[in-house]
Amino acid sequence: MALIDEIREQPAVAARLLAEAGPEVAELCRTIKAADPSHVVVAARGTSDHAAIYAQYAMGVLPRLSVGLATPSVHSLYGASPDYGRALVIGISQSGASPDVVGVIHAARAQGALTLAITNTPGSDMAQAAEHHIALRAGAERAVAATKTYTATLLVLAMIAAELADTDASADLAGLPEALADVLDLDDETARIAADMSDLDRCVILGRGYHYATAREWALKLKELSYTLADPYSSADFIHGPLALIEAGFPTFCVAPSGATEADMEAVIERLGDQLEARLLIVSDSQSLRRRGTWSLPLPASVPEWLMPIVSIVPGQLHARHVTMAKGGDPEQPRSIRKVTLTN
Repeated sequence: MALIDEIREQPAVAARLLAEAGPEVAELCRTIKAADPSHVVVAARGTSDHAAIYAQYAMGVLPRLSVGLATPSVHSLYGASPDYGRALVIGISQSGASPDVVGVIHAARAQGALTLAITNTPGSDMAQAAEHHIALRAGAERAVAATKTYTATLLVLAMIAAELADTDASADLAGLPEALADVLDLDDETARIAADMSDLDRCVILGRGYHYATAREWALKLKELSYTLADPYSSADFIHGPLALIEAGFPTFCVAPSGATEADMEAVIERLGDQLEARLLIVSDSQSLRRRGTWSLPLPASVPEWLMPIVSIVPGQLHARHVTMAKGGDPEQPRSIRKVTLTN
């Protein structure tokens, strides 16, 4: 199965998760509420680390839980075991196989912490190590670049956050499969944009809040597939120094949906385009923002901001694939890396 096939599967994967995983998530959240954790710790690597960044916002905003990222090397390299206390400790991994991430789950469970594994492999080491497991139900993902397992992970985290929040946020989830299908229609336009970037060797990608996760994941896809030096930032951090990178013509990609971060992104985009003359690719549901770009890709206006990262990464996936081909590369066989990476 090719990378593009797995990208196109994402609406079906989301629909399957929503149809099948609801009871599991509800039962899990009853357990979490009974345990009343003081905070959440997420252990992950690579693409799954970007899902953990999304969890920081989704769980911080909705159920108002403080979410931190684990440091697996504390266990695997330094032999130390932090006190997880009353934490909910979540391991995220497509394969569930990376020993250092699994080690965090083992250590947390041994301390009596509540542990959850989110994987695409129910029989994996991580799934067995954790007290609770939610399967992504994405089907086999064979392409080296993760796509459908990433959006499935975000959806599971969103389902958990909504259930823990005791609000009507869960009602927003139903429209995601259709929204994912809508952005797949951007494939031809993304190919045209990528054709203008056949010499792309460096770029900056900006997002803020929920959308920082998308900036990070889009950058990773460009790095691993097209070998582009793609540097992701929160727009808030970017203006504190890295802004000095930008000169006339510098390719800068902005994830700028409407919502709490829109005004900040608009100010940054104005400075980048009007003052510094960067070449801007703007991904947004705001027509006024898209008009400021050298290129732009539309997002569906119907998706709430807290769920938009599940949708907004798809144009990034398509873009990375098309840039790779425009540069003469093969998105099915990126050099030097493989599907499952085991870190100790």
